[in-house]
Amino acid sequence: MEKVGNHNSISRKLILSLALMLSISLTSFAQDAAPAADATASAAPAAATGGDAAKGKELFNANCAACHKLDAKSTGPALRDVASRHDISWIYKWVHNSSDLIKSGDAAAVKVFEANNKIPMTSFPQMSEGDIDNIIAYTSEQKAAAPAAVPGAASVAGAEDQGTGISNNVILGALSLVMVILIVMLVLVNNVLRKVAAANGIEVVAKEPTMPIWKAFVKNQFLVLVTAIFLLLSGAYFVYGFFMQVGVDQNYQPIQPIHYSHKIHAGDNEINCKYCHSASRVSKTAGIPSLNVCMNCHKSISEVAEATATPEYSKAFYDAQIQKLYKAVGWDATSQSYTGKTEPVKWVRIHNLPDFVYFNHSQHVTVAGIECQTCHGPVQEFEIMKQFSPLTMGWCVNCHRKTDVKMEGNEYYTKIHAELSKKYGVDKLTAAQMGGLECGKCHY
Repeated sequence: MEKVGNHNSISRKLILSLALMLSISLTSFAQDAAPAADATASAAPAAATGGDAAKGKELFNANCAACHKLDAKSTGPALRDVASRHDISWIYKWVHNSSDLIKSGDAAAVKVFEANNKIPMTSFPQMSEGDIDNIIAYTSEQKAAAPAAVPGAASVAGAEDQGTGISNNVILGALSLVMVILIVMLVLVNNVLRKVAAANGIEVVAKEPTMPIWKAFVKNQFLVLVTAIFLLLSGAYFVYGFFMQVGVDQNYQPIQPIHYSHKIHAGDNEINCKYCHSASRVSKTAGIPSLNVCMNCHKSISEVAEATATPEYSKAFYDAQIQKLYKAVGWDATSQSYTGKTEPVKWVRIHNLPDFVYFNHSQHVTVAGIECQTCHGPVQEFEIMKQFSPLTMGWCVNCHRKTDVKMEGNEYYTKIHAELSKKYGVDKLTAAQMGGLECGKCHY
């Protein structure tokens, strides 16, 4: 009798598979529910204080974040769990008017004042006790723990990322194997045919020697002449292009000793170019900003937000650059004071005109009202600064030919426009029509 499969064993396997899938589902559900339970547990202490942590976060960011952080000392002390260090009634008095509390001789107030370089805290008499309770509820929340690394997660992620690459390698390997098999088959067929020909007494005709192609080319004088002319013209073209690029450093993008992201400062935070490069409004050169300009903000910003990190640059990388700034200016973030030990920063110059070229930033920025991006490109999108424009003579001349002069609010241009507009028969004048192409304008 022919044997057939055991149906009972198959049923058992199906039941066991379903049970295994159900247990895995319940386990993953329990793991998903665990963070929610932890979040509820961490929020419990904040709720116990009687304040709204969500409103407290808004109040903290609007009133306190300029001088305080939750877990690090800034201009003022760290405020995480401040309710456990001071009585609530004392906190009310301190927030409403810290100066009066210090003058009264309160020991705790004097201690906090002296521990923070005797920098007075801004008074908030308009802030109600309910608002303060909300802020305390926010500062009483437990610090979010870093997610635990799951064993094998990195390898799985790597496998997913490289899934396409592995499939491509398999395809290429299969094609290579097919090519090898075809080559082997051709060699074997050739050998078999030779043996068959030898067995049947058939003589294989040897290939007659031919003239090498280079000898045939040398004997053809017309081809030699045409080739020589082509090579001379091609060489002249490439030599001309090479010399025309001498001194042109477009897209030059050096690595600076301190990584400075224009994308973060001018883009995300919308800092005006002329705040840092203030000399561009009144001087020939825009200048390199002093590190004191950086410290106007970075006294209170010792680390970047988590959202600032990118796949190329992590939060730790950006924080390390701020520490380089602190080392250069001699700033101690712990004591919020200067140590007096400074180090020069050797910035690498990017834009560099020849010595015989005169260019005045104030003439273009203040008088002409030209935006910085016209010459320097979309700097608000540059992670690493580069030379956007070629800065060649032809590039400058073309700009003078097509750019209309800004005459609003300038009596000099109003007077000269009345005369030149009649001469050229136009309503608006370009820089070229006002003498912008004269050699002496740009060359000494």
